[in-house]
Amino acid sequence: MNRQTVLRWSGYVAFAIVFAIACGFLSHWQFERGAERDAQLELIAANYDAEPVPLDRLIPAGGVFDGADQWHPVVVTGEYLTEHQLLARNRPRGGTSAFEVLVPFRTDDGRVFIVNRGWVPPGADQPEPDSVPAAPEGPVTVVARLMPDEPAPRSGRTAPPGQVPTVTTDIIAETLPGERVVDGVYGIMVSETPAPSARPSELPSPSEDPGPHLSYAIQWILFAIMGFAFIWYMIRTELKHRREDAEDAAARASGAPAPPPRPKRRRDRDAEEEDALVDAR
Repeated sequence: MNRQTVLRWSGYVAFAIVFAIACGFLSHWQFERGAERDAQLELIAANYDAEPVPLDRLIPAGGVFDGADQWHPVVVTGEYLTEHQLLARNRPRGGTSAFEVLVPFRTDDGRVFIVNRGWVPPGADQPEPDSVPAAPEGPVTVVARLMPDEPAPRSGRTAPPGQVPTVTTDIIAETLPGERVVDGVYGIMVSETPAPSARPSELPSPSEDPGPHLSYAIQWILFAIMGFAFIWYMIRTELKHRREDAEDAAARASGAPAPPPRPKRRRDRDAEEEDALVDAR
């Protein structure tokens, strides 16, 4: 075996090792994503249908939102600040680029809690909604599920007056000077008492699909194994050809009769018939 062959085979093995390492990282990433998704599903199962509790029990005045309380229903009493209603734009709802209706709610303890009342479709002849069901006036009791702020837009994108690009309390608080806005969290409305005659469309329940992360992680492991198997096949095939060439050369050097031609793989009958038709033409 010459040095060039050894170097070539070493290159094959090195490539397989690098490919396997890359597959290992990707598989580990999918396992981590699967674990995160499992944790989200556990949180939904624990909190989504829990008994509503007063907001100040989970987020007291001066306190901060705990991510473990996501989806937990809370009860707030007070009144909507309907004059400060906002629309979160570009929301994929109902197969359209819809709007979600955000209305600040001043609680009895003086804080302002942002309530997402649901979504409305764009207008028939305009991008803005034709109408938005009004929030109830006067004293109201609202049950809402806690949700953390969405990430602020990194691109610096803005929205027209009366709209926001994301549901982020820092952005919404800028429209409420002097108010004590509950920071870092908002609520997805479940019910209002008294109930209005019309309300925005209800937001969909969270998906319970665990996602394909586990299958993707296993696939990357199989790809790594297949990489080594392919390199092994290439080296084995080359060794076989070298051995056959050496046997043929030894036979010629000794003057022995040439070995019979090695059998070729039997061709498919359909392919043979097609070749016969071509020859006939």
